Amino acid sequence: MTQDPSHDVAVVDDNMAVRDSFRFLLELAGFPVATYDSAAAFLRRDPLWPRCLIVDQHMPGMTGLELAAWLSEQGIRLPVLLITAAPSPAVIARAGKIGVLGVLEKPPRDDEIIAFITAQR
Repeated sequence: MTQDPSHDVAVVDDNMAVRDSFRFLLELAGFPVATYDSAAAFLRRDPLWPRCLIVDQHMPGMTGLELAAWLSEQGIRLPVLLITAAPSPAVIARAGKIGVLGVLEKPPRDDEIIAFITAQR
């Protein structure tokens, strides 16, 4: 897997306000970030992988768990943090089975996001 040194973090969320909020937080913390409005847009980007991925669960098309599962099935070992408004036991269990490193309830605390990214460096 080849990583993109210009983008430590990729954020995938269909809500523009959420993407902008993450970008603001992460850039202020010194992390290069790229944002995408869907899993499909993330998968269409250039072939270099970010250091970690923050993804929303509920999106049209491919959900966050479906994206994480696809990456895992392709052998792409990318640290994934799933953000969801409803972190049910079923979602948490499925996330663990496919290698998602964390599940946070929306809206996540800034320190939780920064701690996740810092742990991936």
